[in-house]
Amino acid sequence: MAHDHMIEMLDLDAEVLHDYHRELTQWVGREAGDHPRVVDLGAGSGTGSLALARDLPGSTVTAVDVSPDMLAHLRARADAAGLGDRIRTVEADLDQPWPDLGPTDVIWAASSMHHMADPARALTSAFGTLRPGGLLVIAELDSFPLFLAGTPDEDLERRGHAEMARRRDEAGLHMHENWPTRINTAGFGAVNERRFDIDLRPPLPPATARYAEVSLLRMRDALEGRLATADLAALEKAATGTATRTDLSVRTTRTVWLARR
Repeated sequence: MAHDHMIEMLDLDAEVLHDYHRELTQWVGREAGDHPRVVDLGAGSGTGSLALARDLPGSTVTAVDVSPDMLAHLRARADAAGLGDRIRTVEADLDQPWPDLGPTDVIWAASSMHHMADPARALTSAFGTLRPGGLLVIAELDSFPLFLAGTPDEDLERRGHAEMARRRDEAGLHMHENWPTRINTAGFGAVNERRFDIDLRPPLPPATARYAEVSLLRMRDALEGRLATADLAALEKAATGTATRTDLSVRTTRTVWLARR
């Protein structure tokens, strides 16, 4: 069930933050050239793969993920969107030696590099996979979405985020990497950096309430035993009440780095 909620949350992120995702893929499309062969690292539920296939005419996408459930969901979405013939899936653990992914013009890593056990090794593998002149795209979250800013529950949500950040640090996730330095060290050229400050206020996309509910419930479940019982109960109440709230917003920051081999 937790895995199903992760898939749903990723799909909702794509729906609610549609403008950000569209702007990003269009930017990449302008840099990628014609008919690019794209590899999507840690493709998850398929947000990036589908957007790239849709927004980059003539592109083909290889979606790589360790989870067969994620890849099955991605394939179903691609078929439903009429993109199944341009997206193939590869099940692989990217912390192990990479499979042969074929000639590659663009490597796309959206919210996946921080999961790598050894980001330096992953970037070296990316460099080796790309053709000369090929494009590396890394998109990472500076902050996870806040839904309750400016409401009586804002402090509660921020405490939850602070504890989640500590939990990720303890798990060894690479949330605070100096990606430009990492990218240059792997052999890539100049890094083009762009920051997206997302601040959505009412009226919000219809899926926002469910996006907030799933996100807050995942936070509540992840922090069992790490937050006070009263805070856990309050988080659950805030999550299950999103459908009737009129004070939701969506605030998050994402940074994207582009570099060429």
